[in-house]
Amino acid sequence: MPESSHPLPPQACSLIIFGGSGDLARRKLLPALYNLLLDGMLPADYAVLGMGRKKMSDAEFRRTAREGVVKYSRQKLKEDVWTDFERRLFYVAGSLDDPKAYTDLRTRLVKTEADLHLPGSRIFYLAIPPTSIAMTVEGLQKAGMVLDRREGAAARKSLQAHAATDHHGLFSRVIVEKPIGRDLESAKEINAAVAKVFDEAQIFRIDHYLGKETVQNILVLRFANSIFDPIWNHQYIDHVQITVSEAEGVGSRATYYEEAGALRDMVQNHILQLLCLVAMEPPYSLDPEVVRNARMDVLRCLRPIAGNEVQKYTVRAQYSSGCVPGAEVPGYRREPGIKPDSTTETYVALKLFVENWRWSGVPFYLRTGKALAKRASEIAVYFKEIPQILFNTNPVAPLAPNVLTLNIQPEEGLSLRIISKVPGAKAKTHPVEMHFRHGEAFGAPSPEAYERLLLDVMAGDASLFMRRDAVEASWAWITPILEGWKTHGTKWLPEYEAGSMGPVEAERLIQSDGRNWHPL
Repeated sequence: MPESSHPLPPQACSLIIFGGSGDLARRKLLPALYNLLLDGMLPADYAVLGMGRKKMSDAEFRRTAREGVVKYSRQKLKEDVWTDFERRLFYVAGSLDDPKAYTDLRTRLVKTEADLHLPGSRIFYLAIPPTSIAMTVEGLQKAGMVLDRREGAAARKSLQAHAATDHHGLFSRVIVEKPIGRDLESAKEINAAVAKVFDEAQIFRIDHYLGKETVQNILVLRFANSIFDPIWNHQYIDHVQITVSEAEGVGSRATYYEEAGALRDMVQNHILQLLCLVAMEPPYSLDPEVVRNARMDVLRCLRPIAGNEVQKYTVRAQYSSGCVPGAEVPGYRREPGIKPDSTTETYVALKLFVENWRWSGVPFYLRTGKALAKRASEIAVYFKEIPQILFNTNPVAPLAPNVLTLNIQPEEGLSLRIISKVPGAKAKTHPVEMHFRHGEAFGAPSPEAYERLLLDVMAGDASLFMRRDAVEASWAWITPILEGWKTHGTKWLPEYEAGSMGPVEAERLIQSDGRNWHPL
């Protein structure tokens, strides 16, 4: 998103990370904040308070943060910058179900804000299990750490209205990590609990995929280049594939994954949001609500998959033992913490339709899985074949279609496959790829997704965050699939060898339409 989409620069605030001693804070959040400071993007005045069950002093928290930055930061640690950063890091130990923990946090927070001359604006990052969200926001409210919901909304509007001159309004904001529930009913319960304490304008439901450069670039690609919009419809596009392939198995996330599965873990949030960006209509402005309305319209147009159609349009499977890059992987049901008779899917593929004028009849194929041959995420837009005349007269070997591929990870960029003439006297053709890579074009690695998203929360820009109605609409579409799987339950799921590209059933899903999965 262009910088002009920011209603405000990031504001002075305190960031309180619940789950401050966890992996997400160490691997992603603290390195992201350090990189923002290194790039001169953080506000001049800020504080970071971690809160977790683990007992740690400020010094121990800072050492843990330093280890995380050294190991996971995209930029090397600079001692002078680190010295400035670590003096603003603090830690409070406490249990989320203990009321005293919240009063202890408030006491420490007030003192820290006074010592650092901070205005009192606060961002609460809930890097905690979804079952703990309701008690946490209630604890924050009872301890008096949250601005009144009406005051928070009014302050935000005031800031936006006086962006050029008034930077003194206070705000309270909350960042909610996925998963938000495990079905429609539980998602509604979590959203309702958060809404009792925070106004919708104060709630930022985070999906780190939306912070990736290539994902942000989808809107720019579509709406800042005149060559794409006229052909971005059912008349020219044959089908779209969205793939999120993960090389590692479930590993240390086994307990969580056994309760979630690939559909809940990846499709309900990450992949459906990618679908929305690809399929949405042009927003009339870059105002956060306008952009989110356009994404929401796509969710409203998804054709339901329910009942017997679940077996026709979905595939689920589990990985068996095999080798992924750098390691041997046991079968999913042999992973520590997994039930030996588990029917939790580690792979899912779906065929769906967006039922509106633009996408009428165009299938979208989605797939994601664990323990696959490589780590890669991409969107492949397949254009329709040309008529079988001129250079495409051979019905046995038709020309390969044009394909626009948006690479999300590990390398961010895009490629376009076109047909070119092979040098020589004969009119022989061959498909060639034109490549664009962010790192090569701009001479620097792309910022991490969490860097952009944390900055947006500090600025009050919700464009890349999920609204309540979108979360519930995605669950409303996903839940009938889960129910259909339960109704047509099977004792054993199909298997695919770890290190392969998935089950043969997924190949049949797309090959039955005369198509193939895009090679990664």
